[in-house]
Parts: sequence; structure tokens; C-alpha cells
Amino acid sequence: MREEARHSAVAALIRLAGSSDFRDRADAGRALASLAEMPAARQMLLNLVLDASDTFVTRATTEALLRRHDGVGLAVVASALATANPNHADWIHTAVLDVFLVFADERDAAVRECEELARNDSSQVRQGVGRLLEMLVKINPILHPTQDG
Repeated sequence: MREEARHSAVAALIRLAGSSDFRDRADAGRALASLAEMPAARQMLLNLVLDASDTFVTRATTEALLRRHDGVGLAVVASALATANPNHADWIHTAVLDVFLVFADERDAAVRECEELARNDSSQVRQGVGRLLEMLVKINPILHPTQDG
């Protein structure tokens, strides 16, 4: 039942993502991000990150994907960066800053995950992960783990 319900949820969110209202698309992107490991969600998430009509959708979806703090979310963002125009890339960068500016350990974990993604089978992911890594390594987080000593 669980898998069937997840497939139904993805299908409903994909329908919502087709809305002409940017708020619906942003809501769909945030919700689909929690289901990004499902293959049916990935292409729509990529479309939402590169939303042609409203960069609010780009930012909201990207932020939700990055807040997963895993390779699945980072891979979708990297794939989008591979083909993003400068405007979309700026909003993706803004989301990267929003998510990784505070905690150094979260930023460092994302860098390590991106280094793993650099060996991904997808050339699109590999191309975009280079851009994502550039963004991440330029961030100087506010909070660093304490050093016991």
C-alpha cells in the first residue's frame, strides 16, 4: 500500500505542477522534493527548477531539494544547473546560499556528496555538479563545529 500511495501522490503533484498558477507549481515543487527518489518525480522536479514562467518556482523547488541534504536532491539541482540560463542559475545560487550559509557541517557534507556525484553516470549531472561545487566552496558558513581540545 505504501508504494501505491507514493505513486498516487507523485501523480497528483505532477498534475498540480502543470498549473498556470506559480503558487501551485511552487507547492508542487516543494512537495515533490520530498519524493525525489521516485523516478516519476525527477523530470518534473527538473522542469520546476527551470520553470519558464516564474523564478519563485525555481527558488522554492531548489531550496526544498537542497534541504533534503542528500545526493538525490543535489543530483536534480546539478542536472538543472547543467542547462540553466544565467537568470535561473542566479536563483539556484540564491537557494544554495539560503540552505548552506549557516552550518559549516551541512555545507561540508554537501561538498562531499557533490564530489561523489562528479562520478555519476549522467553527463548532465557531472556537468552541473561542477557549477554546484563552485557555489558551495565559495560559501563561508556562519557556524562551525566546536573544536574540543
